[in-house]
Amino acid sequence: MTHPQRTFGAGITAPPGALPETERRDHEAVAPRRSFFAELPVLVLIAFVLALLLKTFLIQAFYIPSESMLPTLQVSDRVLVNKVVFDIREPRRGEVVVFREDDQLGPAVGDESVLERIGGFLSSGLGASPTERDFIKRIVGLPGETVELRDGVVHIDGQPLQEDVIEDGGYLQARDLNDFGPVTVPSGEYFMMGDNRPNSADSRFGLGTIAEEDLLGRAFVIIWPLTRVDTLPVAGYPVVEGAAAVPAPVDAVAPVQSALPVAPAAPVDPVVPVEPAAPAAPAPLEPVAPAAPATAPAP
Repeated sequence: MTHPQRTFGAGITAPPGALPETERRDHEAVAPRRSFFAELPVLVLIAFVLALLLKTFLIQAFYIPSESMLPTLQVSDRVLVNKVVFDIREPRRGEVVVFREDDQLGPAVGDESVLERIGGFLSSGLGASPTERDFIKRIVGLPGETVELRDGVVHIDGQPLQEDVIEDGGYLQARDLNDFGPVTVPSGEYFMMGDNRPNSADSRFGLGTIAEEDLLGRAFVIIWPLTRVDTLPVAGYPVVEGAAAVPAPVDAVAPVQSALPVAPAAPVDPVVPVEPAAPAAPAPLEPVAPAAPATAPAP
């Protein structure tokens, strides 16, 4: 079967079966693209799921509600917490960490309804779970160490920990002159203290030492307000931890033979433990609330 030839314009003959240009464009035209508003719910759902996964396994934002970590963290600051770092290595002294205290978790999981659990999971994914009781402090004592506070100075295994107040370039808001301890940190637990020592309810009071499994992660950056965006580095200590200071080398000299025998040193009496003074009344526990992703300053 043959198709009649079609003429397009002046003397231009198309081959048999060809379509005119306008018909060919209509034939080849693709279906119209879906509108942005039609795709918006899908995009929002994908973003929500990704944010939920990110919050659950990698990074979470927290809101600072109290002055216990002044001057390092101000009230209303928001920080990001790395939730996987302690799965890779052990926590270190000087790190600012967020942890959960078991006795402050509110109702037991078994007492919650299914709807409450689902709502808590979703709100936690958005960073706004009012039932969680999380705290942020600095690691001061490591497992197995003996921690003591004398005249405002922390001692670790009898050695003073070099910490400075803000006026001297350090991270302490003020020293707490109330003596504490000595106490030995149990294995697998950590001794926490706030940088605002006189106004921090920490391991010296109601919180006690914190088990490693209760550490949620390390706070590593301030993200809000924008005027305070900064990293939170691990504090460094000039004293070699767990070892005595090494004396500087001296020139070798020839030994001198003593003319008289040297009497042995008198034995030193063991130190009698001093009864610790009664600690000051603890300040009320101040939870740190997870923060929703903010685009404007939040409370």
